[in-house]
Amino acid sequence: MKVGIVGAGMVGSSAGYALAMMGIASDIVFVDRNTGLAIAQAEDISHAVPFVSATTVIAGDYDALAGTRVVIIAAGVSQKPGESRLELLERNAAVFREVVAEVLRASPDAILLIASNPVDIMTQIATRLSGLPPQRVIGSGTILDTARFRSLVGRHLGIAPQSVHAYVLGEHGDSEVLAWSNARAGSVALRSFAEQVGKPLTEDDRRAIDDGVRNAAYKIINGKGATYYGIGAGLARIVKAIAQDQRDVLSVSIVTPRVADIEDVALSVPRIIGAAGVVADLFPDLDAEEHAALGRSAALLKERVESVKLV
Repeated sequence: MKVGIVGAGMVGSSAGYALAMMGIASDIVFVDRNTGLAIAQAEDISHAVPFVSATTVIAGDYDALAGTRVVIIAAGVSQKPGESRLELLERNAAVFREVVAEVLRASPDAILLIASNPVDIMTQIATRLSGLPPQRVIGSGTILDTARFRSLVGRHLGIAPQSVHAYVLGEHGDSEVLAWSNARAGSVALRSFAEQVGKPLTEDDRRAIDDGVRNAAYKIINGKGATYYGIGAGLARIVKAIAQDQRDVLSVSIVTPRVADIEDVALSVPRIIGAAGVVADLFPDLDAEEHAALGRSAALLKERVESVKLV
């Protein structure tokens, strides 16, 4: 399968590296306004390929995206000093207007995978600009937050994070909701599992895990300036589900008709991902507090996206 990546910065290049190392894509094409950067990333990754796979990695212009089944959009602009969040969003919307049009001109049947932040809002903007059905415009959403949640719970319980079944819902950001009430380890409710293995989850433990998930990005950014390896692997995981029609359940963001009484908003809930993109949405049973928090997250995202001018 051929995959395009628009934006050859740290997120885009990390996704390309993960795809190549996992052998998911037969071909990867980097596109970036900075042609030299795109060429350098493609060359560097291609030199790692002989150790693990047979993926071809090149750089090109938008025309080189012809025939791609998935295009990862990791393009965008950085916030200027004194610039408001809304001003930044409007500048990124302008970037997306050009990028989305060029991607679909070259590869009209591609699934768009949005990685640019704020990812939920940019996913909704890309959906509006593209005119594609929401199932084909997928934001990485809370896939990374969910991985962080499972990792920290697994660490506390002394088990592999793959054995933890728990999701982060809503915004990829400060209003995200950790769905503790339906979390499982194996097939056992999380609280019961913790007691059975002698590692009970106290309220202090839960607060520490919540803080570790919610503030992970800030900690990483303070230490090295940006986060990219985790989301790069998350993007590759979504591509794998599409490439192999795996029908995996992943927490990703698409424009959703109705969530907690909020209509037409992009946010994350568990969704089934296959060759056509999002196959189905899944709405987990939540306790009253979590349901209310998800409603607040949806309302916040709706308010923000409606403030962005697309013309």
